[in-house]
Amino acid sequence: MQTRSTAKALCQIGLLAVLITVSAMFKLPSILPGMEFQISAPIAVAICGVFGIRTYILAGLVSSAVGLLLGTQNILNVGISLLFRIAVAAVFFFSGPNRFFYLFSGPIGTFFARIALSAVVGKAAWGLVAAAVPGMVFTLLTAGFCGKVLGLARKAVLERENASVRHPLQENNVR
Repeated sequence: MQTRSTAKALCQIGLLAVLITVSAMFKLPSILPGMEFQISAPIAVAICGVFGIRTYILAGLVSSAVGLLLGTQNILNVGISLLFRIAVAAVFFFSGPNRFFYLFSGPIGTFFARIALSAVVGKAAWGLVAAAVPGMVFTLLTAGFCGKVLGLARKAVLERENASVRHPLQENNVR
């Protein structure tokens, strides 16, 4: 049974990585350059809340690796996204999957990622944070909804999996 659970975990991480990667390609437009925001932020928060830190970090690392291989991300993008993920995971670690986590972990992660970005590029930190405010608000408003949707999907998969596993002594165990 260990092989089945390992294969299931690998598939789950792969699918979540694809979800992060594809959603990162879509951005909220903005009037000013640099203020666009990736749609993947609330989805990433939801993945952490529903699947836990380990699965979230692994899926994020796979997503970053895929982004590097596809050329859609560079090392700076990966570093910033890792800071976002670490901040979200830290909030999850200390608060759990509650309302506070879904509302504030994304904006907290974005805040720390923008502060680190300002140190790397040498630009004003508060200007970079201000440019991210619309995306932070979007994440604050949508991460809980994304968490509900992912939670319902996970629950449906688990129920389906449990329904398909029958006891070997059951009379109608025909496949």
